[in-house]
Formats: sequence, structure tokens, C-alpha cells
Amino acid sequence: MQLLNGKNAVITGAASARGLGKATAQMMSDHGARIAILDLDQSAAAAAAADIGADHIGLACDVTDQAVCAAAVKTVTEQLGPIDILVNNAGITQPLKFMDIAPDNYDAVLDVNLRGTLYMSQAVIPAMRARKSGAIVNISSVSAQRGGGIFGGPHYSAAKAGILGLTKAMARELAPDGVRANAICPGFIATDITGGMLTDDMMTQILDGIPMGRAGTAQDVAGCCVFLASDLSAYVTGSEVDVNGGSLIH
Repeated sequence: MQLLNGKNAVITGAASARGLGKATAQMMSDHGARIAILDLDQSAAAAAAADIGADHIGLACDVTDQAVCAAAVKTVTEQLGPIDILVNNAGITQPLKFMDIAPDNYDAVLDVNLRGTLYMSQAVIPAMRARKSGAIVNISSVSAQRGGGIFGGPHYSAAKAGILGLTKAMARELAPDGVRANAICPGFIATDITGGMLTDDMMTQILDGIPMGRAGTAQDVAGCCVFLASDLSAYVTGSEVDVNGGSLIH
């Protein structure tokens, strides 16, 4: 069964070959959606879209620039039609200790993760509201819940925690207009962002803390994105869904 047949989805930060965004784009395409991949690099975004299939598009977009986000959404709407789904996946991380966070570190991490989620959402919401339909999925992190993770510094935890608050506030405000907003909190996922940064000892220590005994995959997160974007979750809004193998059980 194709859960997203006839839907148009925008996914930010989805050009990386083994990242969460690309896996989500692929799975949403498999479920019948047409995809617009947004990333800083136009050629990488276009290549990723072409890799998924002929009906998809890739555009350059700096999510920290409000006008650029609005322009990208306008282009997607012109080329694909009304946007049904937004996945705010674009993000960066920095492995810094608390006292090492400089102003430019703070600005970079908060801007891409949190400001980008705000600006992209603002760009799609008016048309979703007008159509009384839409699903927004924001990618947070287990580090927002447990106060730190494997790589991200405290400013990353703060940004991802901010996404949880923003998601809940969005959900409350948009629900009367038929627009849903939910967040996903991935745990340790084996992606390009973590590639090459772990020793064997670090990996063993990480896996010892995961009851399911394995790292997550990008597909594990993508499946949750598909669920939250589909009508299977029609009565779900303002939630944060943990995808962490049991490493944090509330």
C-alpha cells in the first residue's frame, strides 16, 4: 500500500547519500510521494533527486535565510503543485564542551537547526492552512531529552530541545486549520554525520547503552517520518516520537 500516493513532500538537508533526509526522500517516494530535496548545494540536491527518480526535483536552499526559504517553496509549488508534507531535517552538529562554545558556534548550530525549522515552516504554512491540510515533521534528537549525546555539544542539545518546544507550539496553533506538526527524536543513528568519528571502544560503549543492541539506521527514522506524514497518524499532533532502540525510555 502506498501511504503517500499523490502527495508532494519537501525535505530539507536531504542531499547526503547516507543521511536521514535522503532515506526519508527515498521511502516517501516508494510510498507514492513526489519529492523536492532542498540543500545548500544545488548540484548535490539535484543529483539526489534524480537518484530517487525522474519525477523529483532538487533545489538550493539556505534554511537560515527567510526569503530564500519562501522562494524555494514558491518554486516547488510551481513545479510540483501544493506542498502536503514538510520534513525539517537540515541540521549541523559540533562536538564542543560547554565552555568552548563561542558566539559563532552558537549562531551556526542554532540557526541551521532551529531558525531553519521556523523559516521553512513559515514558508509552507499559509498554503497548508488555506487547504486545511498538511503535515510537518521536525527532526529533533535524543540529545534534547537527555542533555547531550555522543557528538553534539550543549548548544546542539539546546537547538534540538528548541525544536521540541517549537513543534508543540506549532501543533497547538495550527491544529484548528487541519495542519499537524510532530517531532522525531532519533538516538544513535549510523549516518554520514557520525561516520569516521568513533573508535571501537566508543562504539562498544554506545551499543552497551542501547537495549536493542544495535545502532539505528536512516531507514528506521524514515519509516517514522512516513507514518507521521501519512493519514495513519491523522489524529497525532504535537507529539515527539523516540526512535532510539530503547536507549532513552521515559
